[in-house]
Amino acid sequence: MKTTCRIEAGTADYRRACLALVVASLVIFANLYAIHPLLPQIAGEYGVSELQAGTAFTVTSFTLGLSLLAHGPVSDAFGRKLPLLVGLGATSLLTLSMAWVDNFNTLIALRAALGLALGVLPAVAIAYLGDSMTRAALVGAVGLYISGNTLGGSGGRLLGGFIGDHFSLSAVFICMGSAGLLGLAIVARLLPKERDFTPRALSVRGSLSGFAMHMRNPALLPAFALGGLNFMIFLNLYTYLTFRLSAPPWSLGSGWLGLLFLTYLAGTFSASLSGRVPFASIIRGMAAGVALLIAGSLLTLSASLWLIILGLLLNAFGFFLTHSLANTWVNQKASTAKASAASLYSVSYYFGAALGIYYLEVFWQAARWPAVIGASVAVLAVNLGLIAYLRRHL
Repeated sequence: MKTTCRIEAGTADYRRACLALVVASLVIFANLYAIHPLLPQIAGEYGVSELQAGTAFTVTSFTLGLSLLAHGPVSDAFGRKLPLLVGLGATSLLTLSMAWVDNFNTLIALRAALGLALGVLPAVAIAYLGDSMTRAALVGAVGLYISGNTLGGSGGRLLGGFIGDHFSLSAVFICMGSAGLLGLAIVARLLPKERDFTPRALSVRGSLSGFAMHMRNPALLPAFALGGLNFMIFLNLYTYLTFRLSAPPWSLGSGWLGLLFLTYLAGTFSASLSGRVPFASIIRGMAAGVALLIAGSLLTLSASLWLIILGLLLNAFGFFLTHSLANTWVNQKASTAKASAASLYSVSYYFGAALGIYYLEVFWQAARWPAVIGASVAVLAVNLGLIAYLRRHL
């Protein structure tokens, strides 16, 4: 039954909902990103190239993005909580199954299937908050949710790198999958049912109509592109940096590479901070985030590991500030079918992640890190233009 009493900030239901979505974020993003610092190790163990090893990571982003075309309409028809629980359960079981894989192609297939399960969270989380929270509570709740994204991403990479370095790839999958089952139980217990939710009939024609409506909205389409291009650069800079820093003169192992992802904690802070940005200032906030991402990327040109880490801290702070504010923008500018709008943003976001490795590979092969940074800054300059265009629709 539809409930119109939305959740206010500071209430018990607000705390339960935010905590449940943070836990769900930890599960989803830890399972997605745990192998990121292990790519050089995967290349060595399976005897594959850098690009092939990277595919074990990016194929999950690709299928995750693809799955959102279905998750969004299903959520708009059947609600937010039940699909989320199903996705969390499937995520945990698929990750556990990878522990017994000794063939690279099988690993790729399971990682592709994992993306289909992982997609449920980005498809429903922002829509759940939009349905359930008052507008005053929404921005802060979105910031907390994105903070959970950063904690899951950094924690998964940190644990993945440490466990892989000291034990094995199989141990990584067993730990991540088992933790996922625990997270499923917590979310099922804590997450309140969505409040002001109106089901939409599930049909291919209706889904395509909803997607088309959002794609024609001049306040949304540039925001979708902004999310994809931003993540395309941010995520894949880390990918190529693992190969750069695993080689001389740094020669870092998987455990140390995993520690680099602690820089994501700067994004945890900026995502939480985004909740204090009033909607009227959201354009300036997104532009500031992209500018910081450009500055941090340029700083990684240094040969000093400490300056590289500082650059990564700036990157994480700027990226997640823009990402959090862009999520809020999409939710507020979509008048109906909010899950479908969130799905389109996430489709662009994860397709950008999947395609970025191939875009930057050309420059990596041509002139290594300086070329990668030059190509990245060019894309980020386009993002500043997209934000300037969005200002017309504030």
